[in-house]
Amino acid sequence: MLVQQCLAGAALLLASTSALPQPVRRQTNHVENNSTTVNGTTYTLTEVGARNTLDWRMWLERDGNPASFWHDIPTYPDESSPSVINFVVEIPRWTSGKIEINREEPLNPIFHDEEDGEPRFVQDIWPFKAYPFLYGSIPQTWESPNFDHDFTGFPGDNDPMDAFDVSQDKGYTGQIKQVKILGGLAVNDGGETDWKMLVIGLEDPIASMVDTAEDLEKYRPGVIAAYREWFHIYKIARGDEYIPIVGGSYVNASFAAKTVNDSHRFWQALVAGLVDSNEISYNQTTMARYSDSYVQPNEAASRFDIPRSSDILPAAEKPEKFQEYYYISSNLELLSSNNP
Repeated sequence: MLVQQCLAGAALLLASTSALPQPVRRQTNHVENNSTTVNGTTYTLTEVGARNTLDWRMWLERDGNPASFWHDIPTYPDESSPSVINFVVEIPRWTSGKIEINREEPLNPIFHDEEDGEPRFVQDIWPFKAYPFLYGSIPQTWESPNFDHDFTGFPGDNDPMDAFDVSQDKGYTGQIKQVKILGGLAVNDGGETDWKMLVIGLEDPIASMVDTAEDLEKYRPGVIAAYREWFHIYKIARGDEYIPIVGGSYVNASFAAKTVNDSHRFWQALVAGLVDSNEISYNQTTMARYSDSYVQPNEAASRFDIPRSSDILPAAEKPEKFQEYYYISSNLELLSSNNP
């Protein structure tokens, strides 16, 4: 195991925060309060409830009408550039709440996942602070559980494909970014295929200089090894096993981009009603050609009882056990800072 390499890599990550100012291809993306305009489409976030609770929800509007984070944001800003994709930030950097797109509720709001009836958080595993990157989903993709996937030999986990963004910005929940695919990790999570695509935002200072994981190593040395190790160990603190990665390391950028495209095709079959949906709510408001899943945008709010304005309550306090560091020995023994 690469625990010591993880320590060194994380230290290098902290040391490599100075960026080289270089021109990059900019996305048309600006934020005004709770609205974001991406390539001419305005996305608005509606938030109801208190964060860190199971009742909290965040919904998406697209040009003033309810939409799905999963099904109504295109995978590709430009289909002629398969290495550049849209990315929905669920979990900002250095936060620990397990926030994700809800696959079962209509139009798939973002919510706080649960474990044993309580809001789920990840523990701080030294030297990492919670999620050490921006974490989220690639819209209009689907890790289908209906068959064993060729590369991994396991069925998919029935979610949109995950990605982790190594950009320097912290991000915010519900943010829609354009990112470049640099590689990917094929995680075997309990016998399910759970891809984690390595991406970088187009507005990051080094984005124009990196096209692969190897390129990233030149400018932010140690990062890719440290983040790979995090995926191996981050569930140990909750009592789970060390998580294996199929192939042991990153697949290259071209293979990762092809895998995203395959996942997009699986999603197309889902919203067309051609395959077993596995209880996924796949209603969408942007593609009338998929009549099995299409809902008129101006009818969605009343049909699904979606709030049209925010009602934000103060966030609940995070449980104490998620406010301490945990340490993992070289033989994968878990140590708590309060119980060595």
